[in-house]
Amino acid sequence: MRGWSELAERVAGTTRTSEKTSLLARYLATLPSGDLRVAATFLAGRPFAESDQRAVGLGWATIAAVVSRLAGTPAGALGAAYDHSSDLGMAVAEVLALRPDPPDPSHSPSLEEVAEAFAEIEAATGKAAAAGAFAALLERCDPLTAKYVVKILTGELRIGLREGLLEAAVAEAFERPQAAVGMALMLTGDTGEAAVLALEDRLDEARLRLLHPLKFMLASPAEDAADVLARLGPTVWVEDKYDGIRAQLHRRGSEVRLYSRDLHDISGQFPEIVEAARPLDWDGILDGEILAFAAGHVLPFLTLQARLGRKDPSVRVQAEVPVAYVAFDLLAIGPRSEGTDDSRNGHHSAGGNGLYAASVSPAVEPLLGVPLVERRRRLEALSLPAVAAGGRFALSHLVTADSVEALDRRFEEARARRNEGLMVKDPQSGYAPGRRGLGWLKLKRALATLDCVVVGVEAGHGKRHGVLSDYTFAVRDESSERLVTIGKAYTGLTDVELAEMTRWFEAHTVRQLGRFRQVDPVVVVEVAFDVIQRSNRHQSGFALRFPRIVRLRIEKSPTEIDTLANVERLHRDLQFGAEYLVTADAKASPTGPAESA
Repeated sequence: MRGWSELAERVAGTTRTSEKTSLLARYLATLPSGDLRVAATFLAGRPFAESDQRAVGLGWATIAAVVSRLAGTPAGALGAAYDHSSDLGMAVAEVLALRPDPPDPSHSPSLEEVAEAFAEIEAATGKAAAAGAFAALLERCDPLTAKYVVKILTGELRIGLREGLLEAAVAEAFERPQAAVGMALMLTGDTGEAAVLALEDRLDEARLRLLHPLKFMLASPAEDAADVLARLGPTVWVEDKYDGIRAQLHRRGSEVRLYSRDLHDISGQFPEIVEAARPLDWDGILDGEILAFAAGHVLPFLTLQARLGRKDPSVRVQAEVPVAYVAFDLLAIGPRSEGTDDSRNGHHSAGGNGLYAASVSPAVEPLLGVPLVERRRRLEALSLPAVAAGGRFALSHLVTADSVEALDRRFEEARARRNEGLMVKDPQSGYAPGRRGLGWLKLKRALATLDCVVVGVEAGHGKRHGVLSDYTFAVRDESSERLVTIGKAYTGLTDVELAEMTRWFEAHTVRQLGRFRQVDPVVVVEVAFDVIQRSNRHQSGFALRFPRIVRLRIEKSPTEIDTLANVERLHRDLQFGAEYLVTADAKASPTGPAESA
């Protein structure tokens, strides 16, 4: 593990992608299959494969207690170190460097021993057992090794290693086509497995696996209808961008599972959707959105939040917040099998390829490379039990647009239905798991902006860990002449602006509470957002969804910021009439959907 950590340090130390690729390729080429599987998984920044449902789940308090005990430092030592770097791995290394008798780096645990320790921590019953397993691992790690053990454990590797770069390194290491490596990774959801298949020249054996989540295809952002049509035109497919949660539905035999965008199994949170899918007569994978849905109408996202995180919602909760699954894509299809998956706990063995045969129906056809127009036609042919008939399914409403005016009109119609905007798709596009290509674009525009004053700042993370980039901002409550917080934003300013403002905020800090600095309420920023909703999280009683800083308003004084009355009025005006109906009346055909803008 020390050697892996030294590699990671070198990769983090260069910004040249060619050098990163070369460093990785030379390292990976030296490893036997067992170490390769673990090393590649760790380089993906995860303790387990992405398709593996296990999560280590060590909290800050446990990590801090173990590190302080090993180093013989006060309980707050890790917090103080974290304030310097905003990086937990670096903070752990800083504290463990204070150990009077650190372990010899040449005796660090092997890659497979670290993987086994991660599995032991995950499987531990109770915090004490997990802490004991974590302590036993760190006891054998010098500061550099401990730094990267913690980075992997917490999913915060941050060494400038994009997935495509890791694919390129695997391809170079074993002289395989990068496209074949990428496809194996898409299908397996397992970087370590894809690397081993490349090593053994078996990339063509990679298979799509039911009941193991695929990465989701992502959409690139766009704000201009003309740009959308220039990229995708002349005629595009248009769907509302729903305000729910993205979810993949897998079914094989009698087994049905739902996976969230971060590839976690959320089946238990929505048992009514799972049960509605059990009687269906096919095996396969759907991509879609889970929405709060009642009386034929979609409810606001705030309503759906009452269901999120509940692993076993009561009958009362299910009745109060009923849900529906709106399908917009079909990723695999085949006749229903009678078998069930023998790996339903999501755990993977360290080697071998047996999981493929256990979880794939031979008749299931992957549709990732099939054009969207055909995937939609086959999706509609499934005859999912519709909400209108008492079921739990609907199809996304699909129309076309062939001009800027038509696309703008569709956008305004979607916003009037209280959606975030539009998903605009090339009807000939394939499905690229984990990719943010130009086959799908999301057309979003700020719903409104507010002028707010910055009242607090924090250091950022990753490449912004040395600057104060996280701004807490407020509006004015005229009834009491107080500033009341309404949100926090991390994006919008340039690196130059952030550097300049960091120096200003450091000089105008009123009080520092850990990483948070209360600052003079002088700096005015214009903040854009997509949704405004009532919330107890902030003093104003409101929260902005997806806030981002548009610009610094250096010409404005704090007396000119928006008031709480303005916020209340804006919230009232933006309540667009309530709920809207999900329909599926526009049927797709090989030439496109029936309705055209």
